[in-house]
Amino acid sequence: MPLNTGERPCVLLVDDEARSLETMNRTLDEEFDVLCAGSVDEAERLLTEHPVQVILCDQRMPGVTGVEFLTRVRARWPQVWRIIISGYTDAEGIIQGINEGGIYQYITKPWHPDELLMTVRNAAQLYRLQNESGLLSTEMKVTAPSVRKQLKRKRSVLKENFQLERIRRTETSPLNEACAQLSRIAPYDISLLITGESGTGKELFARALHYSSARSEKPFVSENCGAMHDELLSSELFGHRKGAFTGAISDHVGLFEQAHGGTIFLDEIGEISPAFQVKLLRVLQEGEIRPLGSDQKRRVDVRVVAATNRDLQEEVRAGRFRQDLYYRLAQVTLELPPLRERPMDIPSLAETILHQAVETFGKSVEGFTEEALSCLCEYDWPGNVRELQNEVQRMLVFSREPLLGAELISSHIIRGVSCAAQGADAREWESIAGLRGTLKERVELLEASILREALIRHRWNKSHAAEELGLSRVGLRNKLERYGLEKNGQDAAAKGKRGG
Repeated sequence: MPLNTGERPCVLLVDDEARSLETMNRTLDEEFDVLCAGSVDEAERLLTEHPVQVILCDQRMPGVTGVEFLTRVRARWPQVWRIIISGYTDAEGIIQGINEGGIYQYITKPWHPDELLMTVRNAAQLYRLQNESGLLSTEMKVTAPSVRKQLKRKRSVLKENFQLERIRRTETSPLNEACAQLSRIAPYDISLLITGESGTGKELFARALHYSSARSEKPFVSENCGAMHDELLSSELFGHRKGAFTGAISDHVGLFEQAHGGTIFLDEIGEISPAFQVKLLRVLQEGEIRPLGSDQKRRVDVRVVAATNRDLQEEVRAGRFRQDLYYRLAQVTLELPPLRERPMDIPSLAETILHQAVETFGKSVEGFTEEALSCLCEYDWPGNVRELQNEVQRMLVFSREPLLGAELISSHIIRGVSCAAQGADAREWESIAGLRGTLKERVELLEASILREALIRHRWNKSHAAEELGLSRVGLRNKLERYGLEKNGQDAAAKGKRGG
């Protein structure tokens, strides 16, 4: 096992299957110093002994899941970039766990070597940029005048990038009402609670509010409150003095103090404990924070924007969330619609994500085929914009032609689209018993979905699809005519050739 020489990024692989570790090691060891751990205990030991920059962890391991382990890693080694590897059957749980573990990205099995290498390479690059940013912060103390000018220019760019007009949506998008509401309340110094499913863009809207307000020249800071225990969260938000607890080797300025004059974004606010709710309420009422280990209070002037994917009113009724804190946070509530309720926005969103991915990965393509965009628009996206971003990046990595075609789309998305085309909810695919109707109707639904998935994967080449499915061309053609897929296939093939 190679040790870190200090010249190459150090990557830690965590998986209880030795063969999987060997395969990932072979993929990465030419470019990275690779450490392998067959258990969580061994992984934690290696983290204490080596300057690890990136972790790849399997989701399914004995005793502790990958998300649970990476959540612990975030608490002890927050600078390490964390990646989870999972099978498709874990996808919904992984999407929910991304915020809990602060996970950079997840990779589905079976993974492709190019995809794995590109993802780790990007994470290592982000780690390097993160460290450079820390060094620049130190240099700012010495070169304050010139840095202030640079900071002003950068803040001007941020203000431009996070304008409400830059949020991708169409004229008929359900998102327009949320944007209009945000525009109306931005000038007024009141608290905002943003609700919506994970991945709907709650932090994007919080930043848009900040840069549209009178506080735009002051800092914007954010924290995921659902990923840490009370002591660590108190330290992150309110700060601590040296020696306040084990590991507090120096004074730490909390985010409330860093955001003085600006805005603080508290994500996953519905996850904080009852004890911490009391602490936060006191800070909001008094406008003062007291760092851990200090007997001195400090005045802070911040605008609070909170976000949650929970129904906080229901949490209040159930006694799990304080009513007085809820009213402090929710002077105005803004609800963001999930991506499945605004399919008209998906083409523009996908093109924007693709443009950003092209710049990040350095791989040039012209766009999507019409069939690919159609499939993306028909899927219900349980992970919302974050899942769409992950899928577009994956398509780009696997692409070999100027246009990204539907055959590049993940199979579970094609299955969902195929089910929807036959009149069933995409999520019902996972349970045959959940499908409605007679046995014959259920079998026909599944058969039609399998046919369409195979044809899309083979770019509507009937010979290849028939060979895969064990059918003759005549048998396949009869089934396509029976389910009305023949004309759809001709239209899709034509769209694929024309491009998007």
